[in-house]
Order: sequence, then C-alpha cells, then structure tokens
Amino acid sequence: MALTAMLGHTAFPKLSTFVNGEASLSSSNSPSFMGSPLSFSLSTTFPGNQSISRKQFVVFAAKMSRLEEAMKIRRERDLQVVKKDRKYRPLRRGKVSPRLPVPDDILKPPYVGSDILPEITSEYQIHDSEGIAKMRAAGELAARVLNFAGTLVRPSVTTNEIDKAVHQMIIDAGAYPSPLGYGGFPKSVCTSVNECMCHGIPDSRQLQNGDIINIDVTVYLNGYHGDTSRTYLCGEVSDAMKHLVKVSEECLEKGIAVCKDGAPFKKIGKKISEHAEKYGYSVVERFVGHGVGTVFHSEPLIFHHRNDEGGCMVEGQTFTIEPILTMGSTDCIEWPDNWTAVTTDGSPAAQFEHTLLITKTGVEILTTC
Repeated sequence: MALTAMLGHTAFPKLSTFVNGEASLSSSNSPSFMGSPLSFSLSTTFPGNQSISRKQFVVFAAKMSRLEEAMKIRRERDLQVVKKDRKYRPLRRGKVSPRLPVPDDILKPPYVGSDILPEITSEYQIHDSEGIAKMRAAGELAARVLNFAGTLVRPSVTTNEIDKAVHQMIIDAGAYPSPLGYGGFPKSVCTSVNECMCHGIPDSRQLQNGDIINIDVTVYLNGYHGDTSRTYLCGEVSDAMKHLVKVSEECLEKGIAVCKDGAPFKKIGKKISEHAEKYGYSVVERFVGHGVGTVFHSEPLIFHHRNDEGGCMVEGQTFTIEPILTMGSTDCIEWPDNWTAVTTDGSPAAQFEHTLLITKTGVEILTTC
C-alpha cells in the first residue's frame, strides 16, 4: 500500500534555454533534475575526458528533444487506442458496503479503532532471526491471498466481491487485513481499476472486459505486515494496456535487482526510471514505497523516480518497492473519499509491489509462495 510523497523530482529532461552561453536541460514537470537544475556548459567534459563544442551540444540536445517528442506522441497514440478499444468510460464510484467484521481473537494493529492516519515511523524496520521468520510468514500469506484474488478477476465480478473473498481468506488464516481501518480506509484490500493509480476502494462496480485492475493485499500476521500488489488483466485487454502492465512489472524487477546490503536507495529510482522511459511511460512520483514490518509504514521512503535522496540498505531490513507507471499524465485527482487517486487525463496506470528483505548476499522477495 503506497504512501504519498510531496517531493518534486524530475522524471525526464528536455532542452529549455541557452543562458550566458550555457544550455540548460529541464523537466516538463519540474525545474530540477535529480534534485537540482541540470545544465551543461559548452566546456562540459563527457566520459573519456572529451569536451564538446557548442555545435555538438546543439546536436545532442536536438536528439534529446526529438526523443522526448517521439515518446509523447507514442503515449498519446497508445492512449487513444486504449480509449477506442475499450469504448472508454471514465471510472465512477459505485456503492460501498459496510466494513466487514474481524473476530475478536485475531491480533489487530494499533491503529484499528481510530480514523486518524498514523504518522510514518522514523525507525527503519530491521529484524533479528525471529523477526525475519515472522516477516517471511506474513509475506507468504500475503502472496497466497493475492494469487487467490487474481483468480477472481473476470468481467461482471465486482471489486466488492473480491474484497469479501480476500477478507475471508485472511481471517481464516488467523491474520488481520491491514488496510481495514487504516486512517479510516473502509475495506480489506485496495482495488485500483484502469486510471486509478492506487488506493481504490472496493465497491459495487462490475469489472468490464478490457479493464486492468491492481489488487493490493497487506496482511498483519503475528504482529508483522506483509505487503504486495499486482496488476491483472480482465478479459480481452488491448495490446497497449498489456504492454503498460508488462513494463510496470519489469520496472519492479529492475528496482529489486539493485538491492543489497550497502546499496544506496536512490539506485532503485534510477533503474526504474531508465526502464520506463525506454518505452515512453511516466513514473508516478507522488506515491512511494516504504519500510514495513511491525508497523505498516515506516522510513525509509522508497522513491521510484530519479532522485538524490541519501541512505543505504542494511542487512535484515525490510521495505517495499511499488512503482506506478502511466500511459500519460502522472498528476492525479483525489476523489472525495480521500483515498482513490486517478490520473488527471484518464490515462491507464499499472503497479506492482513486493516486500523485500536485505540479506548479506543480496535481497530476498518475501511476498512469494
């Protein structure tokens, strides 16, 4: 379950101006790149200690500009294809049913019973051998629940039906569905359809042929949270939507691949951004991964876009990586329910998530079964 980050980093640079003999590269979304303005002087030295002339730089900048324009055209084309193929209808909220009950004997997180959104814990989630064993158990259960939820995805099924099934499987396992009651969230799972970036609330809306849906499952088992999500295809989905989903999963894999003891957290965003940009997709900056363990959300915050944040991974630490990619705008509108976040231009969004454990030799994906 993603956290909101109100930090303005840049996703993709473009040529903006020549100022006092210097060419500046800036983002279409922000005036900074990797946390500070990116500019090259005409005497800039590139790999191999080679300086470039003004003419060479103009050629380089023109290529960058054409690349960005080509990516924009591709995104717009794919978005039009998606809207045409799906007989596009903007997402609308359905009827939300009452919260489902949880047996009294099931251990509940401290935030249950309050509608106040908990503060993000500043302490990293670092575990001893007993804690790691419990994190593995929570992660494995979350993975099994998510796999089951995925089997329910088909046209005419409501997201409320998915929520009921997920809720029952979690409590049958003696665990608590972590989203339920977190900051007032009314359901046991997040279901984000089409242009919904994340935090979609299950309701009476039926899934349609051609939809995509992210199902985000978190369980609280024996005092530890396991958090995972996946985007599923519903019925016959357009090639453009399939490709968005495929690249989004690959971005998660790219981010995981750089994880190890001592690795800087900023490497995650770099790898994810590079892969997304290769295919013309945008990485949502507002929502981030997070530490997870005995608390649902803690530091470090995991940025999925290019950034220059500090901090390194530590053996025994657990956190999530959960990039969201869109086919168009990365800006979002939050519905009056204070949870559902949808793209401003109605473009589809896809997300994948795993809970990870940093080990002495690399990284272990905990949310597998």
